[in-house]
Amino acid sequence: MLEKTFYKTFLSHTFNIPVRVNYWDGTSDVYGTGTPDITITFHEAIPVKEISRNASIALGEAIMDGTIEIDGSIEDLLTAAYENADSFFHNKKFIHFLPKQKHTEKESITDVQNHYDIGNNFYNLWLDDTMTYSCAYFKTPEDSLYTAQMNKVHHIIKKLNPQPGKTLLDIGCGWGTLMLTAAKDYGLHVTGITLSQEQYDYVNQQIKDQGLEDVAEVRLEDYRELGNEQWDYITSVGMFEHVGQENLGQYFECVQKYLMNDGVALIHGITRQQGGANNGWLNKWIFPGGYVPGLIENTTHIIESGLQIDDMEPLRRHYQKTVEIWDDNFNAHRDEVAKMFDENFVRMWDLYLQACAASFKSGNIDVIQYLISKGPSARMLPMTRDYMYDETHDKVAN
Repeated sequence: MLEKTFYKTFLSHTFNIPVRVNYWDGTSDVYGTGTPDITITFHEAIPVKEISRNASIALGEAIMDGTIEIDGSIEDLLTAAYENADSFFHNKKFIHFLPKQKHTEKESITDVQNHYDIGNNFYNLWLDDTMTYSCAYFKTPEDSLYTAQMNKVHHIIKKLNPQPGKTLLDIGCGWGTLMLTAAKDYGLHVTGITLSQEQYDYVNQQIKDQGLEDVAEVRLEDYRELGNEQWDYITSVGMFEHVGQENLGQYFECVQKYLMNDGVALIHGITRQQGGANNGWLNKWIFPGGYVPGLIENTTHIIESGLQIDDMEPLRRHYQKTVEIWDDNFNAHRDEVAKMFDENFVRMWDLYLQACAASFKSGNIDVIQYLISKGPSARMLPMTRDYMYDETHDKVAN
């Protein structure tokens, strides 16, 4: 009886939309006003102490193992929870435990490989042909994912105002589309670094296949270990979310160190405008070591490292749309993913993608591009932003 009372109170404070809940004892309740489009079914009770310890972990794991089934949009359900100030996402009574994090070089390798080295064949199922695993940039709602990803690549590179023959470092280069585009279309000499063996092997093969050995290289190397080398430009996409709160200052100090005087960097990453945070379930199952820094936190580190901010651009709605497309693609290949892994993995990854979309949709997280320089702000850049929208290089087919 006390357990059921807890659930009724807990769920009544969780959502700002009508939701039907089917309990393990055969009873049902509707929370909220109106006709629900979403039904949550508990096949058995989750211990109250587990929910109190960390509700995100307890509920996420229950969805993974099938204890909880959701009929309807997980994205809409979690958006409602993010938008409700009284939900477990915002109530410290339900966040007593968070997985421990370390960000030594050894731990960083393990964390990155646990996520990115689960197989290029897996990512190839639901990413586009560029194998780009970060926020796309939709110039029009009709842009395909491939077009939007190439839009993003060109948008980032053009913000640097790159001059042919100069050098670029891509910190956390992923599967290499940005760095190789910079070499082919902009005449830059590029270096990419990653801790993912799968990405390193893939980029190396792309360099050979595209005949770029003279102008491109990739290294399996930690961003902290580049010595005294310097580059004219630096890009880093979706990287600072992995370095840990305690290393953010060092990350931006490395950017400053590796930039030549008057060099320009474009740093693109997930940022919370409300302040930094992490999520227990994501840390445990998806991104070990992940931390989303706050906007003020990032800008403070940028300034304290001796860099100056030239421009900032939020792209929250673009990432929401990107993740929604990824989830559609993922669900179109559920059977193939289940054969690669198992049904628990399928439910886990679907939850992860829809939860990310909800987090962007609700404004819980954002993604921001920081254009920064080593030297007086924008001294080496044009006076207006018009140069960022020059379409000379970015003609791609839908």
